[in-house]
Amino acid sequence: MDPPPPAPPPQDPPPDPHGGGGMPYQDADRSLRALAGRAEGFGRHAIGGLHGAVYHVTSLQDDGCGSLREACRAEEPLWIVFEVSGTIHLRSYLRVSSYKTIDGRGQRVVLAGKGLQLKSCHHVIVCNLLFEGGRGHDVDGVQIKPGSTNIWIDRCSLADFDDGLIDITRQSTDITVSRCHFARHDKTMLIGADPAHVGDRCIRVTIHHCFFDGTRQRHPRLRFGKVHLYNNYTRGWGIYAVCAGVEAQVASQCNVYEAGAGPAKKTTVFKYMPEKPGDRDEVVAGVVRSEGDAFLNGALPCLADGAVAAQEAAVFRPEEYYQRWTMEPASPALKDAVQLCAGWQPVPRPPDDC
Repeated sequence: MDPPPPAPPPQDPPPDPHGGGGMPYQDADRSLRALAGRAEGFGRHAIGGLHGAVYHVTSLQDDGCGSLREACRAEEPLWIVFEVSGTIHLRSYLRVSSYKTIDGRGQRVVLAGKGLQLKSCHHVIVCNLLFEGGRGHDVDGVQIKPGSTNIWIDRCSLADFDDGLIDITRQSTDITVSRCHFARHDKTMLIGADPAHVGDRCIRVTIHHCFFDGTRQRHPRLRFGKVHLYNNYTRGWGIYAVCAGVEAQVASQCNVYEAGAGPAKKTTVFKYMPEKPGDRDEVVAGVVRSEGDAFLNGALPCLADGAVAAQEAAVFRPEEYYQRWTMEPASPALKDAVQLCAGWQPVPRPPDDC
């Protein structure tokens, strides 16, 4: 049993969402551990390895002394940084234990072959890494299951895995995915395992300031849980942008949805997927509330006919769970900003003030 989490560090609240606010986390690089407890949204309590020692990855080998795998399986809290750049070729999933921060600032580290597995773990932060070329059955870039909580995936680039780029299933909850770049992929992000896993009703995920760059579908696909989408840029999808499966609740605010070009372009933004939950007889889809979203180049919201008011009433209100988040209107300026800030960044590693 993991110990109860320590209180997150004090933080200045982000601007009120209804008054604009620019880009989030503008001061998160001032010191090494300034990330801890700073996520917006459902993953806001994730502290990672705040109270642990700094572990220096000095080897790009899959395992052994100084490797990332050695650090991730340690039982104690750790703030993991890198002294080397390059590609780590993973022969198997790299399982991450609780109270870890994997901090790629200061280096360019690519995880290839397999991905990260956050299995029954708590308080994990993953920042400024690249995930590319994952191969094998059920191989995701980041796989979060079962029962993992307080997770923050920030400023990562993900592309070209055989399964998903990020999967969040099996009662994993209180998760934020922010400032990530998704490219060259089909089934991008699955949230909620399948209609039989009714325990996924507890899932709560925030996705913001992410760039879904020509990925085909699942931005995300959700079952059962609650997802808050804001200030994301999704363009050139191949089937649909967002899918609301069985009992899903999607709150979409101030996102930019831009359909692709050419005669084969797809325009459906919100797709509804009726499914039968494992503990009930009726077949139901999810619900979507769209507020302030921009639909460009022929993109069609496809909100359920004749039921918009009912949907708006059924979808959760983010302010019932957290009071503030950094959000600005959907605009060309937002598109430009998201493209610049999403994904791995060549930022220096900040100093550790501890």
